[in-house]
Amino acid sequence: MRLIETRQAAAQATAHCADLEVVARLAAVIKDARLDCGCKPKLDETLARFAMLERRRTARGHLFNARSHREQIEAILFFLNDLDELETTEQDHSVYVDIALLFDDIANIAREGAYSMRQLSATVEDDRGMA
Repeated sequence: MRLIETRQAAAQATAHCADLEVVARLAAVIKDARLDCGCKPKLDETLARFAMLERRRTARGHLFNARSHREQIEAILFFLNDLDELETTEQDHSVYVDIALLFDDIANIAREGAYSMRQLSATVEDDRGMA
């Protein structure tokens, strides 16, 4: 279940980036249209504001995803507390594999969280560059 949620979050982040690309392409097409009306400055201003709002929405999505990953890791850490009572003489050896899988889950989720934070950093940098 956690892996599915992580992949969905990554897909949403990718969709947000695609949305920003659409806004940029739309702005380029309108700029190339060479409109000769008095509304051109207002249109440019509106497009710039819309692009800024989309970048902020994307940034919030990345931060939300990173927080979600942290929450998932916290939940897994709760189960890793069982490691303190584990002995090398455990009768059920599958418990060792189960704990290894928990560590694997943390590693995968942490990677996704790191990706979200890098995307957030890039989005914020883009937003600063546009301001």
